[in-house]
Amino acid sequence: MNSIKLFFHKVTHWEYWPYGIVYIPIYFIWLYYSIKARSIFFFNASNPSIKNGGFVNESKKEIYDLIPQKFIPKTLFFRNDARIDDVIKTIQNNGISYPCIAKPDIGQKGIAVAIMNSPADVIKYAAKLDMDFLIQELITFQNEVGIFYYRYPTEASGHISGIVYKEFLTVTGDGFTSLLGLIEANPRALLQLPSLQYIYADKLQTIPQKGEQVNLVPIGNHARGTKFIDASNWVTEKLTNVVEGICREVNGFYYGRLDIRYNTFEELEQGLNFSVIEINGAGSEPTHIYDPAHSIFFAWKEIARHYKILLGISMQNHKNGAPYLSLKQGIEMLAENSRLLKKLNQYNTSYGTKKKN
Repeated sequence: MNSIKLFFHKVTHWEYWPYGIVYIPIYFIWLYYSIKARSIFFFNASNPSIKNGGFVNESKKEIYDLIPQKFIPKTLFFRNDARIDDVIKTIQNNGISYPCIAKPDIGQKGIAVAIMNSPADVIKYAAKLDMDFLIQELITFQNEVGIFYYRYPTEASGHISGIVYKEFLTVTGDGFTSLLGLIEANPRALLQLPSLQYIYADKLQTIPQKGEQVNLVPIGNHARGTKFIDASNWVTEKLTNVVEGICREVNGFYYGRLDIRYNTFEELEQGLNFSVIEINGAGSEPTHIYDPAHSIFFAWKEIARHYKILLGISMQNHKNGAPYLSLKQGIEMLAENSRLLKKLNQYNTSYGTKKKN
């Protein structure tokens, strides 16, 4: 019954449709823009300081190195072949406590981002991932937004084109239903059941108290069950100034999304009590489109609007000397990305997690 329930839920909610289906009309728009730019891979020029403009295969470490440390969580980089004893010791010596976050240095869509509750978790993670990775302090601010920012090189200041508020995957206890039962009653949570079974194991049989909220996945990623809510109406002059202040300190950054953890919106507007979890470049989606209240037509319109902006920024930077990728370089980039996805999905399989379809 669960499989039938999930099938109809995914069919009737476009946010779960396969990426290749959602983007079919966008491919034709991309082709048109490629003709205008005279390059299929024009996006490379969008953010000159980031590999591939941040479209795919960019190193998170290299992006963190561009961001002033005052804006980001404490983050450590480890090579795939690092001795695990050295990894554990380095984490301890740098004052990163558990729980903390582990993520691939080069990743996509939140795959293989995990919470480490102990050194044993880090040991297991490093053994399974088979990639360079980061260990990052856990930011405990309760709220998270994704803010899409862009600035044309000819402009003195930039713009916020969309905000998504991230509602973490939670269930609320009624005093008699098990955690598993609460998950099965929630389609968004039920879609994550394979990974939740791995994470919670026997704890799924526990019964949360009445009114108790259980945050199942405290990572703000759509593919991990987070509900995305369009909060673009939150854009204010104060917030724009704060975001502008961050982005202007990131050399060569013109287009992308900032994922920010914060305490209250009022404090965020004042530039207080927040942390930039990640900055994503040309490959960023305007993730406010995934609000369940929006239609697929709204999504297509917003994606097309942002790709037009991406084209304009890339062409201006190209005119100023930033190169496009050649056809050969672009093909190599796609092949590299294919190998990356294969590795990430192998990690998913090894942990019993389920990738977003």
